[in-house]
Amino acid sequence: MTPFDDLAGFAAVVRAGSFTRAAARLGVTQSALSQTVRKLERRLDLKLLNRTTRSVSPTEAGERLYRTLGPRLEAIEAELAVLGEMRGKPAGTVRLTASEHAARTLVWPRLEPCLAQYPDIRIELSADNRFTDIVAERYDIGVRLGGDVARDMVAVRLAPDLRMAVVGSPAYFARQPRPQTPQDLAAHDCIGLRLASHGGLMKWEFARRRKGVNAHPAGRLVFNSSELIVAAALAGHGLAWLPLDLVQPHMAQGRLVAVLEDWAASFAGYHAYYTSRHASPAVMRVVEALRAAPAA
Repeated sequence: MTPFDDLAGFAAVVRAGSFTRAAARLGVTQSALSQTVRKLERRLDLKLLNRTTRSVSPTEAGERLYRTLGPRLEAIEAELAVLGEMRGKPAGTVRLTASEHAARTLVWPRLEPCLAQYPDIRIELSADNRFTDIVAERYDIGVRLGGDVARDMVAVRLAPDLRMAVVGSPAYFARQPRPQTPQDLAAHDCIGLRLASHGGLMKWEFARRRKGVNAHPAGRLVFNSSELIVAAALAGHGLAWLPLDLVQPHMAQGRLVAVLEDWAASFAGYHAYYTSRHASPAVMRVVEALRAAPAA
């Protein structure tokens, strides 16, 4: 037994006024509890209890120890009881990392309506385009495209496959011919996205008849934000390669025009991933909220 066990045993005897009653409350035998208290007395080299055949009472030293020890043990027991009640209750901080696009279009819209339902859950959401090691950086949940999720993670699909589009403004195409193949992009001003994880520019990926083709964007502008890329494309500064859902509203209003649609690539949709199936109730409530379809 640890030193804290013998202190707790001593306090239980004083509180109960009996080895028999204290042993029953602690779930140990009377002889084991008596031995525990004797070891404490030997360790302190002090007599703590006066024992008779009918009663047990603390000595002066025992009374002083109990006055100090008793309230502290009661406070610890009360806190442990509270923690026990929290075992099945969603509470605490849940840290998430998501790509900028996923955070804005999927994660926040699905989490925000659930905040009132779980007032004891605190959310910390980091939105960026780098590839994040959620274990090393102590995140609870990551949200990335399915192909970017490590195999040792528990992964839950949140959205359909993601389709990409190359778009430019009518003003841009008034100056430049529309590309017919990905190779034609070499003659165009392409707006790049820099990846913070390794400092390189994201390659543009295409597929046609099960054949993949990659293009490496070159142009005057490079950003680390898809919103800035959209703004630059709308202003006629070049072509952008972005998720279709991000640019579709602008296409519907004629402010952006899609090209190379026959070459459009699709990727496994966004997944939430975490490290263990035994995650906390708070983490699992957040995953459930992310899986829920948005309200119509």
